[in-house]
Amino acid sequence: MTDNKTDTTWLDCIKWDADGLVPAIAQDHATGRVLMVAWMNREALQLTAREGRAIYWSRSRARLWRKGEESGHVQILHELRLDCDNDVIVMQVEQRGGIACHTGRQSCFYKVYSNGQWQDTDPVIRNPEDIYAHKHD
Repeated sequence: MTDNKTDTTWLDCIKWDADGLVPAIAQDHATGRVLMVAWMNREALQLTAREGRAIYWSRSRARLWRKGEESGHVQILHELRLDCDNDVIVMQVEQRGGIACHTGRQSCFYKVYSNGQWQDTDPVIRNPEDIYAHKHD
């Protein structure tokens, strides 16, 4: 998926919040499962469309974050959608490695409310310490 490098008018349609961000939902293109939610600024969204992979704005690090840059779990973009209010992005993605969550699970939405409490329901596919071991070198 690519976009015209000079025409950015499509970005003007988005209702950015006061910090210049928009929430972005990453959804598995094959199953429809919601994998994660993150934030994008204008540059992140433009680069996502241009490069064909999910690029977010990290609020905690105050910088662009290419999904998978540390874990190797890249999200390949299949489709971008904008909601009716122009303030939420949904991305259909192929999740490389099958892990979207930094906890080592397929999805960040692995907690289910049941009997008055949150229950972890999805297994850890890979230990996060193994995924991010190189960060401590």
